[in-house]
Amino acid sequence: MIFNEEFETLPRAALEAIQFRRLRALVERVYALVPTYRQKFAAAGVRPEDIQTLKDLPRLPFTTKQDLRDNYPFGMFAVPLEQVVRIHASSGTTGKPR
Repeated sequence: MIFNEEFETLPRAALEAIQFRRLRALVERVYALVPTYRQKFAAAGVRPEDIQTLKDLPRLPFTTKQDLRDNYPFGMFAVPLEQVVRIHASSGTTGKPR
């Protein structure tokens, strides 16, 4: 069953072009607006313009549980708090993953 024919039936090259455009926009946005990501990118030696294809994805740093803990609750917003409409949170876990 096809959920969204517009995207699900695209040729691979067209789908990858959309994915790359969205990835690049996301990378540029978080680099410009979220100090935590700017620091993580610097530590990884990568800047938004270094992301040229989807194959560059492994160059981007991961967001870890510790990053989320260190920046809780509002430290990783990419918009001012006044623009946030809704926040969903979890009590999370501090235990060791299995």
